[in-house]
Amino acid sequence: MSKAASQGKKLVIVESPTKMRSIQGYLGDGYEVLSSVGHIRDLADKRDIPADKKQAYGKYSIDIENGFDPYYVESERGKKTVAELKRALKGADELLLATDEDREGEAIAWHLLQTLKPKVPVKRMVFHEITKDAIRAAVGNTRELDLALVDAQETRRILDRLYGWDVSPVLWFKVQQGTSAGRVQSAATRLVVDRERERMAFVSASYWDIEALAAPNRPQGIDEAFATRLARVDGASLARGTDFDDRGELKKAVLVLDEAQVRELATAIEAAGEASVSALESKPGTRSPKPPFTTSTLQQEAGRKLSMSAKHAMSVAQRLYEKGFITYMRTDSTALSTQAVHAAREQAVAMYGDKAVPPNPRTYRNNSKNAQEAHEAIRPSGETFRTPADVSNELDRDELRLYDLIWKRTMASQMSDAKYETTTVTLAVNAGGRRVEFTASGTVYTFKGFLEAYEEGRDEKRGDSDKADDQSLPTMAVGDVLRLKDVEPKGHSTSPKPRYTEASLVKALEEKGIGRPSTFASIIDVILNRGYVTKRGQALIPSWLAFSVVRLLEQHFADLVDYDFTAALEDDLDAIARGEQKREDWLKEFYFGSDQQVGLRNIVDNLGEIDARALNSTPIGDVATLRFGKYGPYLEVADKENPDAEPRRVNIPEDLAPDELTPERAQELIDAPVAGDRVLGENPANGKLVVVKDGRFGPYVQETDPPAEEAVDEATGEVVPVEPEPEAAAPKKRAAKKAPAAPKPRTASLFKSMSVDTLDLETALRLLDLPRVVGADPETGAEITAQNGRYGPYLKKGTDSRTLQSEQQIFDITLDEALAIYAQPKYGARGASSALKEFENDPTSGKPIKLKDGRFGPYVTDGETNATIPRGEEATEVTFERAVQLLADKRAKGPVKRPARKTAARKPAAKK
Repeated sequence: MSKAASQGKKLVIVESPTKMRSIQGYLGDGYEVLSSVGHIRDLADKRDIPADKKQAYGKYSIDIENGFDPYYVESERGKKTVAELKRALKGADELLLATDEDREGEAIAWHLLQTLKPKVPVKRMVFHEITKDAIRAAVGNTRELDLALVDAQETRRILDRLYGWDVSPVLWFKVQQGTSAGRVQSAATRLVVDRERERMAFVSASYWDIEALAAPNRPQGIDEAFATRLARVDGASLARGTDFDDRGELKKAVLVLDEAQVRELATAIEAAGEASVSALESKPGTRSPKPPFTTSTLQQEAGRKLSMSAKHAMSVAQRLYEKGFITYMRTDSTALSTQAVHAAREQAVAMYGDKAVPPNPRTYRNNSKNAQEAHEAIRPSGETFRTPADVSNELDRDELRLYDLIWKRTMASQMSDAKYETTTVTLAVNAGGRRVEFTASGTVYTFKGFLEAYEEGRDEKRGDSDKADDQSLPTMAVGDVLRLKDVEPKGHSTSPKPRYTEASLVKALEEKGIGRPSTFASIIDVILNRGYVTKRGQALIPSWLAFSVVRLLEQHFADLVDYDFTAALEDDLDAIARGEQKREDWLKEFYFGSDQQVGLRNIVDNLGEIDARALNSTPIGDVATLRFGKYGPYLEVADKENPDAEPRRVNIPEDLAPDELTPERAQELIDAPVAGDRVLGENPANGKLVVVKDGRFGPYVQETDPPAEEAVDEATGEVVPVEPEPEAAAPKKRAAKKAPAAPKPRTASLFKSMSVDTLDLETALRLLDLPRVVGADPETGAEITAQNGRYGPYLKKGTDSRTLQSEQQIFDITLDEALAIYAQPKYGARGASSALKEFENDPTSGKPIKLKDGRFGPYVTDGETNATIPRGEEATEVTFERAVQLLADKRAKGPVKRPARKTAARKPAAKK
């Protein structure tokens, strides 16, 4: 951050350092542009509340008895930023607050105003794109701070604090420590769990049909063959997948053929060998382009077409916006400005001709009443659009891919309808006295229109397998005779609804009105990071932890995870943003209740008894019960012959989805031979047996005492234990002290590269002997050991530890190699040598930025702040601007707050 502005300058405050540099260049020397680096303050933690305010603010950092007044504190990073902004403000004659024009941006501007307390005129500067013309226009068209937007954002923050801090502790005690509940995250988790429940309850149905190739009966007909499918037999429609419900039962009267019937019919059709065209129908149609991108549709399409997570897509869009390539990326609006419409139409004509656009510009209706509708749709910035080829040298790979998507979608939104003609043909066959009919359809586009530029992706839907692929049909007429070949019976099974992907979950959240598009990316990121949901490819799979959390919320906080109730909360918050509701009145009703709703406080105060064991149990047929415990899910199998006996526990494979744990699969797991408990041999050093086991925390080896010796009683033939030799009688003593506890057997975890099935005795003994002494430091005589730890393999010399690159090094590293590692500085030189990329100095710290590969994945650092590269981003594609943004975001969050270590009170010395 630069020094204080000279007298007469205008101080402009934006949110990010990247924006700061661009806007400074557009405004020139009469302005000083600085960054707040996001939020400068937030609701206080309990320990940050002064003693005289504890009574009022102590529980939530909110005084719920006095208008829900929040208590804010500046973060450590925020204090430094505020000090520098105040220094700059001393030399300015005007303050322009240029944060984003949405609820969060308005709130940041308000917090800056409250903290800086400027004595010069203050104006609110807003813009939707970072171009020279837009920024200069924004300076001349300022407004006042929108306090209704500030109220809406502050209400959200207070609401989320009340919700999370009241509900989450219930989850900690009844499900698992570290779990959390949230106004939107809990509803989103429930959506994913509900879909899995549908899949678990689904009953598949089987049905058969016949496919065949049909070709005109002419010399070139073999090249015109097209696919057909059996549709009717003796006038009765054949069953399709969509004719069955989720219980596997028919929804309407259709013909269901079994395999034997279909094969018999196929033989008769093959014998006939030909079919006649009994009906031929052609219908014209049109397709219209989709509107330009909103935040939600951008996330969906980036997921479908580019395989980007919602979070990654928004991160890339943020960079494109801050670099001046697209308009603001958090918007619910599908509207385009007049200049954008002109630019899109002009570019479409230039690329595809005069017919590419309709006579009049297209307009799109917005259904959203959200305050963010003031923005345009997401589009390329400027009065003319730069093509992807024009900007390819200025963008990284992901930025270019997303820009290309936005550019195509915007241009297509102003292009002409596509025109097509769909032809459906019915073929009749006399199959051994039965009239069977095949159908086929084909679509031909007579004018591609907007499809020249862009076609929207689609999510997988149930019943897709029943739809024939697009194909072209040859010229035919009713009465024509066609040859049939490759007649093939096909068996099918109905399938449940597909799991949500990030794209389809975003769509579902928007359709149900849960959350707002600007928050979808963070919502999905939260439920992934909390372990409620995992990804298998693109599919989102709920964990058993999510089932327990959702079950508790449904049973005891039903309104809070009700989809309609959650959507109504969003509508109310939007009404506050529009100034139609008062923040304090609304919060009072939500928290304390009214005639219309119970109120969060009343729900929490009247929870009653919660049966944690029942809550964390799911019957798997009558085979077993799935329990979710402290260390995760497992099967509990009761002994039917001895119900009072301790139930057997069976581990569940980590990659087994809930809907895949059927009673049959559970029985397979129960009947499977127990992995581990395999005797590898005897430790020659102490005579103990070495056994490999598969435990709750992974495979390990353990030393055990050999079984007691046995002998055969010659008189009876019985096997009897050998009695130990009696010891000499010892003199009687006074009351003996309690015998010391028996030493625990030695154990050691297997390396990640090792397998329970292939582990041998030699390797097991090496594991048990860890830590391994590598040697002594010749200078100090300190012993150096190699061992495995919670965060991976490492060397230890006294209190100095160093990370090893692989577990195998624990066994193989030599003393010279260990000394070479210790000869490097612990962070400096080692970090320099492991840098994947090096960038220019960070604008905030002034220190060089490096991209490194760390223990928990790639990250960027300036030596003071470390920021992990988000999942879904390629580390090698990170640019200097992206690195600066990641570090700025990390600083904005402030330092990690660790719980204070409690010191035990010293007991007074015993009196003698």
